[in-house]
Amino acid sequence: MLSFVVKRVAQSVLVLLIVGLVAFSMFRFVGDPVDNMLGQERTIEDVERLRTQLGLDQPFPVQYYKFLEGAVQGNFGVSYRQGRPVAEIILERAPATLELAAVSGIFAILLGIALGVFTAIRRNGVTANLIMSISLIGVSLPTFLIGILLIYLFSVELGWLPSFGRGEVVKIGGWSTGLLTETGLKALVLPSITLGLYQMTLIMRLVRSEMLEVLRQDYIRFARARGLRDRTVHFRHALKNTMVPVITVIGLQLGSIIAFAIITETVFQWPGVGLLFINAIQFVDIPVMAAYLMLISVMFVGINLIVDLLYFAIDPRLRGGGQEATG
Repeated sequence: MLSFVVKRVAQSVLVLLIVGLVAFSMFRFVGDPVDNMLGQERTIEDVERLRTQLGLDQPFPVQYYKFLEGAVQGNFGVSYRQGRPVAEIILERAPATLELAAVSGIFAILLGIALGVFTAIRRNGVTANLIMSISLIGVSLPTFLIGILLIYLFSVELGWLPSFGRGEVVKIGGWSTGLLTETGLKALVLPSITLGLYQMTLIMRLVRSEMLEVLRQDYIRFARARGLRDRTVHFRHALKNTMVPVITVIGLQLGSIIAFAIITETVFQWPGVGLLFINAIQFVDIPVMAAYLMLISVMFVGINLIVDLLYFAIDPRLRGGGQEATG
């Protein structure tokens, strides 16, 4: 077990270093931030002074090392656009993104598993076939188009829900939440459905496929022959074994929800980290862009590490292999 954890942690650190290097290298080609920070009447001396102040005159390896050194300490530098610490700006925007991702993830997981089990058990029913047909919408349509369609239907035509913004929020310590206000809850509905629909459809189809495969196994037939109720067979035997591969996909999709929130936040003008990243690209705000990509990478790697450990704990075959390897 210990060797497995050490190996996965080492792989995670290596991935983060590579992602940081690639991201930091790409930002050298998106433009010069000095052009956006200084006016047209700037002089060569002004440009050189600002480049020295920002550290842009140093060699690339030195800039990258300083970036990593600061990132480990939670210091991502100062925003070129706002002139404030990047960590402070991200902490202000993080509650909106994390709240949206959490609600979308819960929506995708609960509804995806429930519909996947239902469509597997009732695979020949009219309702199950209708659900599978409708689910093609979540797979085929891009996220931004789904958001626009929902805005048109529920905001423009019906006028039930707001089309942009986060609504009224409540401060609890350093955390801002819209879950405690009516306008905040209404504002959360459309973005969370838009962000979680694809993941929900993917989880539903995977659960259905795995459930159908498990229901064909011999031990399920033996359980039915013993006279066990369908509910016991479906939920205590079939679903438990179905969830082993599903956990991996769910973990990856949770990371995707946070990463792809950038599209949903742009469509709904949701004041989260994703929208902050889009604005940073427009103003070549390199510290904000680098911090965003590094944080997303940390979330992805962290979730994958947790999924690997859960998979290791659930599947006895991996534990047996690990013991043999260490023995």
